[in-house]
Amino acid sequence: MRTLISTAFVSLDGVVEGPGGEPGYRNSGWTFKDIEFLPEAYEIKGREQKEVTAMLLGRASYEAFSAVWPDMEDFADYKEMPKYVVSTTLAEDDLVANWGETTILRSLDEVAALKETEGGPIIVHGSASLNQALSDAGLIDRYHLLVFPLLLGAGKRLFSTTDKDAQKLKLVEHEVYANGLQKNVFDVVR
Repeated sequence: MRTLISTAFVSLDGVVEGPGGEPGYRNSGWTFKDIEFLPEAYEIKGREQKEVTAMLLGRASYEAFSAVWPDMEDFADYKEMPKYVVSTTLAEDDLVANWGETTILRSLDEVAALKETEGGPIIVHGSASLNQALSDAGLIDRYHLLVFPLLLGAGKRLFSTTDKDAQKLKLVEHEVYANGLQKNVFDVVR
């Protein structure tokens, strides 16, 4: 069974919206505002590209990332990696040609079936709504979180507000950096 990893830049209050400067959000670009850049705090992002074998995205994140990541040196390892987009509305004609093989999955059942295939870990970038649905369905196995020392209030959140049984996590890696960022890697306890 393949491991499904959710990776996110997240504020202390759970907001994941607009970390890189996306328009239309009051606190857009919060990962770069008033936070000293320390390369060591982002080591996990480079490691993820080397360790995972596929990427899973929601439609909105696919559309945002596929417009810029294919030509960015920082994300070169993702270019030829197989990608899977979970969407009921995305059409084959909407897929970009310069970002490697991409498969559209129409349901969480198809994600569950993908996890049963041979291969290494699958990573989920962005995709707040997809992350919530995957978590509620018990499909996420690990979280890679870079927690920023900010309270943003409004915004899309990584975690669902669904009333459900508690989901236990095991902290397997952590570090705190001089700029206040925290790296927290959790395995989901089953």
